[in-house]
Amino acid sequence: MNMEGTMSGAKRRREIMALLGRSSRPLSGTALGEKLGVSRQVVVQDIALLRTEGKSILATARGYVLDEPQKASRVLKVCHTELQTEEELNTIVDMGGAVLDVMVNHRIYGKVTAPLNIRSRRDVQAFLTGLRTGKSAPLMNVTSGYHFHRISADSDEILDEIECALREKKFLAERFPYESEE
Repeated sequence: MNMEGTMSGAKRRREIMALLGRSSRPLSGTALGEKLGVSRQVVVQDIALLRTEGKSILATARGYVLDEPQKASRVLKVCHTELQTEEELNTIVDMGGAVLDVMVNHRIYGKVTAPLNIRSRRDVQAFLTGLRTGKSAPLMNVTSGYHFHRISADSDEILDEIECALREKKFLAERFPYESEE
């Protein structure tokens, strides 16, 4: 294994942004390194590269945080076919939303979450290309198309509009009482 682990640098930096975006508290370089399988020094170098790309990441005494205004976020349960993935994601980003992650509730494995950080049609296409060219299938396939997305937007009103659009397209699924908001 090389110094940077098995994950590519670009993918690791996307993961750092996703982890920081999901965290409600600062994340130390050591904690980020442990999650990503690299040293703290590699994380420090990645943060420096992200800053040169214009990402607003602050270093605090307790760790790194994104220096972005707080956005509204919501977890939505959806269900659709693999072929409808592009339409679902484009609907969200076209209306001003960002798809932060995907989560499934598997009867055997429990909750399985993966960061997405999809904010534009370009991100949607990169995600779909990754699925098509890799040997992996979307996480939703293990739960017959049912999955959750944590999405964010500049306001709750935008999230309401996104939820309404997903409902109109019949992508929104009913939550069961045992399915928590988180």
